[in-house]
Amino acid sequence: MKTKPNVLNPDIQSYNNAQSPEEKAICNTLSKAIVQQLPEAENKIWHAHPVWFLEGNPVVGYSKLKGGIRLLFWSGQSFDEPDLHNEGSFKAAEARYTSVKQINQADLKRWLEKAREIQWDYKNIVKRKGVLERLK
Repeated sequence: MKTKPNVLNPDIQSYNNAQSPEEKAICNTLSKAIVQQLPEAENKIWHAHPVWFLEGNPVVGYSKLKGGIRLLFWSGQSFDEPDLHNEGSFKAAEARYTSVKQINQADLKRWLEKAREIQWDYKNIVKRKGVLERLK
């Protein structure tokens, strides 16, 4: 199900509601901030996790892991942010949370602004046989 801009997809709220109380608080805090900072982004459950897209390109999402909630920025390695840690072999970077108190709202706002401005073209990665190109 696709959503209108600036509205949280009900499937994402269902995902958040299915978590433990602390993880639900983390997910609700993250989703609220993402919708506020990226009001134009489409959001939906993608590969079983909440993900936000700008013009069809995934930019940010989160998922439940054994050790808490992982916030993932697809182009985060290009953000030059010391509190985001490289994830995978492409350009993604992450932050992990076990408590809602760990979420620094100023950092989150800055990272989300960078998610809009700094993007690698994940939408066409298959077409380009695994080669990423910078969009913005």
